[in-house]
Amino acid sequence: MFDKSNICTTQNALQQTLQCNAARQTQIPLEMNVLLVYQNAKDCRCDRGVTAAPCVCYHRQVVGAEFLHSVMSTALCLLYCSRPGTFGVNSPAFVRHFSLSVQRGMYKYVNAKELPLDMRSITDRAAQTLLWTELFRGLGMTMSYLFREPATINYPFEKGPLSPRFRGEHALRRYPNGEERCIACKLCEAVCPAQAITIEAETRADGSRRTTRYDIDMTKCIYCGFCQEACPVDAIVEGPNFEFATETHEELLYNKEKLLNNGDQWESEIAANINADYLYR
Repeated sequence: MFDKSNICTTQNALQQTLQCNAARQTQIPLEMNVLLVYQNAKDCRCDRGVTAAPCVCYHRQVVGAEFLHSVMSTALCLLYCSRPGTFGVNSPAFVRHFSLSVQRGMYKYVNAKELPLDMRSITDRAAQTLLWTELFRGLGMTMSYLFREPATINYPFEKGPLSPRFRGEHALRRYPNGEERCIACKLCEAVCPAQAITIEAETRADGSRRTTRYDIDMTKCIYCGFCQEACPVDAIVEGPNFEFATETHEELLYNKEKLLNNGDQWESEIAANINADYLYR
């Protein structure tokens, strides 16, 4: 028996593999070409006169193809000579059958685990099949969770904690005196990778620049937070609100009035989050 990872198509590699075989004392000279057949239908040929030394060899006509595919999935499935009688059923002296324990000692066992045949194991398997012990065991585990503290919360009446860096619905902030913070520098519009922000500005009578239009297409926004990071006055922020689902697409096209209303509604939470995270910015 040869591992297909150690057998190559060249004659030298095959001879080197055969020399490492544990049963090289029972070498068999073959007159015809030797064909090594694998489970995946790939073969390996060597010239005539090569000395073959099988340690464990099964013939498909002796043990059957199903046995070869189930037991010898990673090893050689068949070794025979093209001329009948040289090596095969007609010369059974060269065919040696071994148990699975010997097979397991030579190769890594990759097939399904062999079921134990002792009386205790047979009784346990019969009880699981006939008495449905696994079913009642699962029902018992289900009943045990009825008396444990639930791991869930009563949403939406109970909500879990959110990180100060949570990026939710956008908002425009104001100063404590009520003046809007945005200075129309358009850095957020320039840095937005989704091009979801549109700003128009004009100069006031006092010389300050303020926005006349500030639109955000929330259907384009990817919530990267670049607008908040680019803003020099913390005007545009992403607040803690994540419950702003709508029924229509138009409701997700935010204008300046909508953004300012969001800022007025969530100002306390936004200010607390900024203060909690200012050391890391």
